[in-house]
Amino acid sequence: ERMESRDLTKLIFVVFWVKCFVSCAEDPHLTRALQLMSETPLIDGHNDLPWQMRLRFNNQLSKVDLNTYNGTHTNIPKIKEGRLGAQFWSAYVPCASQYKDAVRQTFEQIDVVHRMCQKYPNVFMFASSSQDILDAFEQNKTASLIGVEGGHSIDSSLGTLRTMYQLGVRYLTLTHSCNTPWADNWLEDTSSEPSQHNGLSPFGKQVITEMNRLGMLIDLAHVTVKVMEQVLEMSQAPVIFSHSSAYSICNHKRNVPDHILTKVKEKKGIVMVNFYNDYVTCSKTANISDVADHFDHIKKVGGPEIVGFGGDYDGVTRLPQGLEDVSKVPNVVAELLRRGWTDEDVKAALGGNLLRVMKKTEEVRARNILRSREPDDAPIPYEQVENPCRTSYGYDVPNRAPVHLLSAVTVLLPVAFLALSHE
Repeated sequence: ERMESRDLTKLIFVVFWVKCFVSCAEDPHLTRALQLMSETPLIDGHNDLPWQMRLRFNNQLSKVDLNTYNGTHTNIPKIKEGRLGAQFWSAYVPCASQYKDAVRQTFEQIDVVHRMCQKYPNVFMFASSSQDILDAFEQNKTASLIGVEGGHSIDSSLGTLRTMYQLGVRYLTLTHSCNTPWADNWLEDTSSEPSQHNGLSPFGKQVITEMNRLGMLIDLAHVTVKVMEQVLEMSQAPVIFSHSSAYSICNHKRNVPDHILTKVKEKKGIVMVNFYNDYVTCSKTANISDVADHFDHIKKVGGPEIVGFGGDYDGVTRLPQGLEDVSKVPNVVAELLRRGWTDEDVKAALGGNLLRVMKKTEEVRARNILRSREPDDAPIPYEQVENPCRTSYGYDVPNRAPVHLLSAVTVLLPVAFLALSHE
């Protein structure tokens, strides 16, 4: 007979505690790490499991069982062993979808996260607030939040941004690895692409203001340093880097330079350390100690109050030895304790810092509500988004049929003429 899901969960716990007993007996730092993780939720800033569901199963969750499927960095047994208290699941779609079907595909990724919670209610609890995270932790469930990775997903529409917030999205990464019509992406800092907006366009600044009004976290992973500086200057709320590491340790442009770390400290934000080897050591190999070096450096520059975890599991191809999947995250916590981090510092990095940032963002939202701030309904100028796939309804410009429709007409008219001429 097939094992009941509840029985399987019990078996997972038994296996975990057996493994824990053996490993903890050998490593007192791991023992302490697991104790701290039982007191404070580990909140990870970025996991791409929903995208793996798209690639592998075309979002058909009926075709996969996360209790047993082992083809990803993340599944239910690994989540339990890794003590994952809360996860921002990434609603990611590639830059190739920009100006095409990015919005539809993003909504489908949001839907996948909701359906994961519905399919595994004993494991996942959908969360959209700091209190939800604490409630899920109290119930021994993984709080499941949504972050949209890439501003191209809103198609330069504040209405779409608001709709995503209503569906539970709690952060937006302003860009992925492509510019939007209103913000520059990190590749410009490599000189491989020219700057289009010198950071944020005027509409990009509207996006920041509207995110503050909504109470949506602003994620600066993937943007240029110029955008980082502009947002840190203008945002009313703290910012996050959901999956970035320290530039001084690995000089990759996806990482955060020291002067930005200082500004993040001033803003009381958070940098959630990415585990991707290329961002950890700027090479194809890395280990747990290398990852801990990033935690140490961010703590040294900005203090223990600005550091967190942003593993990027299931979104990367190379992970450090000893951190091959989400079950291994307690090994990082043990390494930090081994390096002399206090219990208070570790608890802050585990989840205390992100909870503080989220609560402050919620307070900014409440202030805006008290001030009766209205939603911004000024659209982006049409000339900034004009393309062959976009109509201009509502704008004071003539509406033109999309190129593919014109092409179809060009082909079909001669065919129709020939058909009539033969009658």
